[in-house]
Amino acid sequence: MTKEPFVTYEKLKEINEAYPTPFYLYDEKGIRENAQAVKEAFSWNPGFREYFAVKATPNPFLIDILREYGCGCDCSSMTELMMAHALGCRPEEIMFSSNATPAEEYQYAREIGAIINLDDITHIDFLEQVTGSIPETISCRYNPGGLFKISNDIMDNPGDAKYGMTTEQLFEAFRTLKAKGAKEFGIHAFLASNTVTNEYYPMLAKVLFEVAVKLQRETGAHISFINLSGGIGIPYRPDQESNDIRVIGEGVRKVYEEVLVPAGMGDVALYTELGRFMMGPYGALVTKAIHEKHTHKEYIGCDACAVNLMRPAMYGAYHHLTVMGKEDSPCDHMYDVTGSLCENNDKFAIDRMLPRIDKGDLLFIHDAGAHGFSMGYNYNGKLKSAELLLKEDGSVQMIRRAETAKDYFATFDCFDIYQKLVSDK
Repeated sequence: MTKEPFVTYEKLKEINEAYPTPFYLYDEKGIRENAQAVKEAFSWNPGFREYFAVKATPNPFLIDILREYGCGCDCSSMTELMMAHALGCRPEEIMFSSNATPAEEYQYAREIGAIINLDDITHIDFLEQVTGSIPETISCRYNPGGLFKISNDIMDNPGDAKYGMTTEQLFEAFRTLKAKGAKEFGIHAFLASNTVTNEYYPMLAKVLFEVAVKLQRETGAHISFINLSGGIGIPYRPDQESNDIRVIGEGVRKVYEEVLVPAGMGDVALYTELGRFMMGPYGALVTKAIHEKHTHKEYIGCDACAVNLMRPAMYGAYHHLTVMGKEDSPCDHMYDVTGSLCENNDKFAIDRMLPRIDKGDLLFIHDAGAHGFSMGYNYNGKLKSAELLLKEDGSVQMIRRAETAKDYFATFDCFDIYQKLVSDK
């Protein structure tokens, strides 16, 4: 199996003439087709809404595309809430799921009418204290603990996760919230990350649907929505098979009809929060080979580094790499492909078999459209790159400019030294 770039070598060279590397490039056509597929996969549920996980790719131009397909925003911080509100999202289109939440963030969420998803039972009193009341619509995050398995495979370990309430706390929270005036309830859970299997969502749905039935019966709380969160992954490696969102949607429908409908809960809306699945394959980091080094290993040095894409350095994550223009050349050279940070883990590939790379070659780093740019930082004083959108008509739009030294030093603008810092740039 192969992974092919969503842009041709000739087109990428043309883009590079206008925009220096490194830069992020996003594929509008792919984003739209995928958003439509998700919408269709869950169209059987009248209340369905995808709340795009803003943390994955916090760019308003890209989120605006998703909003054309009915997507809302899943926010986890003040600035993400601000972005969703500025984009014109209606209150019911904003989900606020956070943990260790500062008072001002709950206050702002209430101000704009976002649906609040409580991470912990102690946040009930905290929310009431800092905002003055409990909203009529509210959600609670559930963590059943233990291991989450599909067949005999361990998918993840919710018991080690810092998120969510225990089963006992969830029931107590519903009773408390109901007594404090809440009228419409939701439940949310995230039990496994980046799953590449069509079975995960139906299995998660079964867990949540069964808990929902018990909650409604035992607490009398009206559950109006169930949030399946994220966790549907993408195939980072060429030999992995993609998830089929329509098969997943059908699997969830079957469980819905088996568990919720007989319990008289056939009006429950389903929500999702698919950051990686929505955007991951449709963004790439484009960088240029600028050095080669021959020591104990063969190294290729790029003008991008872990500041631009930290997943390989942070997680040892695999991102496929295409040497543009050499797609048909034999992969007969073993390289470590590195950035310029003063950290030895600043590597995009380790012992990777690739075609011969020459200085000046363009490298296309796949599947960087989610948790790529957004996880960037400024270590070593490195600056974040531009983000570009390859539009359906073949044109290219800059959707975020590259950082400058002036941006890096901006938080010194209240001191005399600021003028000296920025005088040269």
